[in-house]
Amino acid sequence: MGLTKLERRQRIKRRIRKRISGTAQMPRLCVFRSNLAIYAQLVDDKTGKTLVAASSMEKDFKAAGSKTEISHQVGKAIAQKAKAAGIEAVVFDRGGYLYHGRVKSLAEGAREGGLKF
Repeated sequence: MGLTKLERRQRIKRRIRKRISGTAQMPRLCVFRSNLAIYAQLVDDKTGKTLVAASSMEKDFKAAGSKTEISHQVGKAIAQKAKAAGIEAVVFDRGGYLYHGRVKSLAEGAREGGLKF
């Protein structure tokens, strides 16, 4: 029998993480999406610390519309927080998800907000 969706995603995620890692100057922008929400964080893999995080579940986050539109707003929010922390460029980690739909929308929002990747 084949792999489950989760096993497949974990396998792709490991394959991606072999090639990319974040530093303090150029952290890794990793994405997690659930059925309800989407989360993004900037991680420095050298120290193992999360530098900045944003999600659609934050109390002060106000967005209406479809999940894709909300993802776009989360991308803008992470870019704004990154700029405040002095981060200009990141390495994008799609977390084993296809670069499509909500993940793509978050990436475009982050680029629109001023992050380079």
